[in-house]
Amino acid sequence: MSFTRCVTGSVPASAPLPSVELHPGRRPPVLHVPAPAPADPPTWAAEHRHALRGLVAEHGAVLVRGLALRDTGQAAAVFARLAPALTTDTESFAPRQVLAPGVYSSTAWPANQPMCMHHELSYVHRPPGLLLLGCLTAPTTGGATALADAAAVLDALPVELVRRFEREGWLLTRSYNDDIGATWTEAFGTDDRAAVENYCRANAIEFDWQDDGGLRTRQHRAAVVRHPATGRRCWFNQIAFFNEWTLEPDVREYLLDVYGPEALPFNTRFANGDPIGEDVVQLINTAYAEHTVREPWQSGDLMLIDNIRTAHSREPFEPPREVLVAMAEPQPPAPFPATPTASPDRSTR
Repeated sequence: MSFTRCVTGSVPASAPLPSVELHPGRRPPVLHVPAPAPADPPTWAAEHRHALRGLVAEHGAVLVRGLALRDTGQAAAVFARLAPALTTDTESFAPRQVLAPGVYSSTAWPANQPMCMHHELSYVHRPPGLLLLGCLTAPTTGGATALADAAAVLDALPVELVRRFEREGWLLTRSYNDDIGATWTEAFGTDDRAAVENYCRANAIEFDWQDDGGLRTRQHRAAVVRHPATGRRCWFNQIAFFNEWTLEPDVREYLLDVYGPEALPFNTRFANGDPIGEDVVQLINTAYAEHTVREPWQSGDLMLIDNIRTAHSREPFEPPREVLVAMAEPQPPAPFPATPTASPDRSTR
């Protein structure tokens, strides 16, 4: 049954970077590290930290090829040189394995199914601004971490739809269970109900314990945010990703039959509780598809992603595939509702 369709311490000044290969078509910027690979990738990362972060600021993401990452310890050390502090993964929708402090396995999800475009943890109160990915083992086929520019996606969506989401935000509902996704103990990292309740209160999450020990939550979040550096408006949410219409039809019918429409493992709605229809989900996923770029992973690659500006997905693959994930730079809660534009002119976006 398928599920979906669709640095610590002081850092020296950056050394000069090799030239970056820019692809005007359907591929992200790729930085090729000259051969032979650096003997000490963490030191190389520290020396080039500011230049690499500059490329992310300019392009929204950069793939570093030729660094030859070979194990978890080395990748974790590179991540630590590139970000001042790694953050804890909380409220994840599916289980991850903790590999080192702040370093995780990719989300557990069927290899033969896509993981649709989304911004990592866009539904938490303080979402990460930076993602760091390290590929230790590239898949035999497929498995690219594809990217999409959030401002371009926003511009591609119907103006009135954007205005509604910008004015009202979106609602995420979750019913934690043992069948699909992370359990509440996995998502919150504790089996202490009081700790979960305190977390929910501190992070603007409504919660309701069920008679069977399950947990239901509701959280109201902004759908459009301004980039903290550029001020440009970005489509920043997981409205389509978590919506029931992104599920395969047979899975959707099964879950509706088992749980009912109000207790699906996850779903999204308009802020007032109105259902988000299949047509809206298709519009969003089509906009993502039209602005997707991809570059197949090679073992040893490093990728840095501006999580506000750039959405990402995971394409189906033939195992094995080992990609490590770290998150950093938690952003302050978005002003909500976001201030809508006074004019329909898309150039203001």
